[in-house]
Amino acid sequence: MHPRVTAILVARDGAGYLNRTIEALGRQSRRPDSVIGVDAGSSDSSGAMLGAAGPVQIVRIDGRPTFGTAIGHALRAAAPAETENEWLWLLAHDNAPEPRALERLLGAVEIAPTVAVAGPKLMRADDPVVIAEYGETLTALGASVAYVTDELDQAQHDTKSDVMGVAANGMLVRRSVWEALGGFDPGLPSIDAALDFSVRARLAGHRVVGVPDARVTSAGGPALFGRDTVTGLAERRIARAAQLHRRLVYAPAAAVPVHWLSLVPLAILRSLWHLLAKHPGAIPGEFATAFAAAFAGGRVLAARRNLARTRRFGWPVVAPLRMRWDQLREHRAHERAVAAAPAVEYLPRERPDFFSGGGAWIVLLAAVAGAIAFSRFAGSPALEGGGLLPLSGTVTELWSNAAYGWRDIGAGFAAAADPFAALLAVLGSLAFWAPSAALVALYLVALPLAALGAWWAAARFSTHSWGPNVAGLLWAFAPPFLSSLTEGHLGAVIAHLLLPWLVLAAVNAARSWSAAASAGLLFAAVIGSAPVLAPSLLLAWVAGMIARPTRAHRLAIIPIPAIALFAPLVFDQLRRGTPWALLAEPGLPTLSVPASGWQLALGAPQLGLHGWTVVAESLGFGDTIAASMLVAVLLAPLGVLALLALFLPGAAKAAPALAVALLGFVTAVFCAQIELSFVGADTAGIWPGASLSLYWLGLTGAAVIALGALGRFTAAPALIVSITGIAAVVPLLIAPMAGTSAVTAGDGRMLPAYVTAEAQTDPSLGTLILTPTADGGFAVDLQRGLGATLDAQSTLAATDPEPSAAEQQLAELAANLAVPSGYDPAEPLADLQIAFLVLRPADSTEGERAHRIAAQSLDANSDFVAVGQTANGLLWRYDLADAELAGADQALPVNSWGTGAPLIQAIIVGLTLLLALPTGRGRRRSYRRDGSLTERVPTFDEEDARV
Repeated sequence: MHPRVTAILVARDGAGYLNRTIEALGRQSRRPDSVIGVDAGSSDSSGAMLGAAGPVQIVRIDGRPTFGTAIGHALRAAAPAETENEWLWLLAHDNAPEPRALERLLGAVEIAPTVAVAGPKLMRADDPVVIAEYGETLTALGASVAYVTDELDQAQHDTKSDVMGVAANGMLVRRSVWEALGGFDPGLPSIDAALDFSVRARLAGHRVVGVPDARVTSAGGPALFGRDTVTGLAERRIARAAQLHRRLVYAPAAAVPVHWLSLVPLAILRSLWHLLAKHPGAIPGEFATAFAAAFAGGRVLAARRNLARTRRFGWPVVAPLRMRWDQLREHRAHERAVAAAPAVEYLPRERPDFFSGGGAWIVLLAAVAGAIAFSRFAGSPALEGGGLLPLSGTVTELWSNAAYGWRDIGAGFAAAADPFAALLAVLGSLAFWAPSAALVALYLVALPLAALGAWWAAARFSTHSWGPNVAGLLWAFAPPFLSSLTEGHLGAVIAHLLLPWLVLAAVNAARSWSAAASAGLLFAAVIGSAPVLAPSLLLAWVAGMIARPTRAHRLAIIPIPAIALFAPLVFDQLRRGTPWALLAEPGLPTLSVPASGWQLALGAPQLGLHGWTVVAESLGFGDTIAASMLVAVLLAPLGVLALLALFLPGAAKAAPALAVALLGFVTAVFCAQIELSFVGADTAGIWPGASLSLYWLGLTGAAVIALGALGRFTAAPALIVSITGIAAVVPLLIAPMAGTSAVTAGDGRMLPAYVTAEAQTDPSLGTLILTPTADGGFAVDLQRGLGATLDAQSTLAATDPEPSAAEQQLAELAANLAVPSGYDPAEPLADLQIAFLVLRPADSTEGERAHRIAAQSLDANSDFVAVGQTANGLLWRYDLADAELAGADQALPVNSWGTGAPLIQAIIVGLTLLLALPTGRGRRRSYRRDGSLTERVPTFDEEDARV
């Protein structure tokens, strides 16, 4: 019997394609017997174009119906079927068929009576020689896969006809089968609707075939129906929702509860994969689809009933048509190869090579200089002096000090930890057998690490080797960096080492999720090491967001790890009413004489002008004028070169670099004017070294840009600025070797050996330390166990303007012990668990007098037993007998930060770390022959195809 074909043409906002499709229908060698036009809620002229074309019937639907819903409306308006040999040809507005498309589709179904569904080869509307899609199947886990997508049609797939499913666009389906199966599942509004229908047709006993010689154009899949564009994230979300719906529909009844319970756990696991695959934007869709599937019981039950009603055969019928694992791997590999293929002829961009370009020699030179300068520290178990203390002896202690808990500082208190403690925990864990050795190793490799970071950061902006080489030297021998090393300001040292890597990651963050996450971790580490840099770096972040608005979604994640790490500390400081204390330098508070503005401009964080003042005095110059002039002359080439960058090609890059330098300098001036921490009775300012590192970063960056613009005149200024830059810091390099730096090699003990031996068995024992001051008073400190450690320090303690009751008790105890009195110290000594007292030597006349009186008073006190002279001072022992521990056994106050905050912080940092891990699928960055940059960024689907 002659088959009767009804073509259903569905249009929605498809005026740009519709005329072409209508004309193609009129040119068919075998024309449809009737045509039904469906205006599916068009807002353009599609409805008028359908009416002018003169189909048999026009159906108009309000709203935004799906493709399947529009087909259902058309059939309800169509005449009843007259025979069993009636067929429906489903077309969208962009599906212009080739002249013999319908003829060939009918030819395929007429020779095989069991065939109920036939699909053409869909070709791209904008490039008809490229296959948009041909055939669909399922993997072993139920994910839908198109056999062919975006391939040049060379008849390589024309032998494949028996497929699991075909696309809805251009589908030829027997009308009786369509009606018996109930059409497309309403729970699948777009993606997988046709595949699901094909699967149900096969389970009902019918065949589904692809007809490769029947071609129909397509401007997009079902997710694009009626839309101009659809993002990869949106398409992936729709596909995942379809997969979950089918999983719940196809599963045996006993397995449905298991699948339902697995929805959210699977969403979590897949979200972790998205982080590793650098697709964090897909994570909200994972949870949205999981919850949507969990609460879509009505649609799932209706689909399961419909499937049970029509199914005649079991799932083994479709099993041979599933894509096997080996086929899936080959398919994915082919997709990756297609995605990685360049679209134009490329020439690689010339960039300096680390080895042949001199980078390795620069790092080696810095390594030799660092090894010589800090040779006295080699082999030492720890460093001390200045702002340095040993680290805790075990990794467990390091990480416990990085979370909310009890702080054994002074009389002790419970509070949030500084984020800097987490950095020290990471650093100390690298030498888990002796954490303090990590600080020694850091000093020995600090200079080459600085040179390495600066070289790679400068190479990102350079095409020749002079710029990165100069940057490596200037950054490794930067005055604020060496000053921070010699004075023991570890936070400023770490910030200096990380700043170039932060610049490198931040520049790439706009194009890469991995780089954005890396920038977030580095941003948190830099601010954790030097909180005073937070305003400047946040301002630079905002400027970057404004400059790259289309990439702001990636840049937006950069501050998140820092916010998570600082949140508990911010809460505690704001609750105490000391918000400015958030900018305080972490670590051990130290006193230093702030430098003046012009000295800060010369890169000097404190008086002394990089040690040249002492050199000038030793040569007979009684003031600092000669030293100032010498340093200014030595650093003048760098300043001139940086300013010259504004007037050379590349000024657009130099201006941001100099803006960074200005931010750093302003921050350094701020540090010199504000005092936040307390050291005994004195107040201490913020060490400006980290701010001057930011200042030096901007100057170095501008100088590198200037060198890149000088062309063949680069060598002379590069050599001059390198030689003078190193010469300016020669005294700082000599200071550690001469033993005149504040930092010295130590044995890791901050207390006498007698005390540490006792503390090995009872770490709760306290040691009261009295240090005579120049005014005849005493600085009082209470240390427990083996003594104070750097990771146990807290800016909350250092910036507390009001002494606590326990601290007042401690001060009263010390005052009465230092002079003869009738004071009974038994109760406070027991409360504070003080078992030892150390009287340190004095360094002034008044201090020596106070020291003598205190020593006599303690010798006369029968409660104390003199142990004798130690390397730390005079030592006395107090017998606590059976006194109970007060500090360590004190119950911590209930605080949300103490329970939930560490977990939340670990989750946020862990997820950011997962996102930052490289996957090996980088962008293809190349240059056309005309020199212009072109980058091919794989689409979301190309990169996410493995999920």
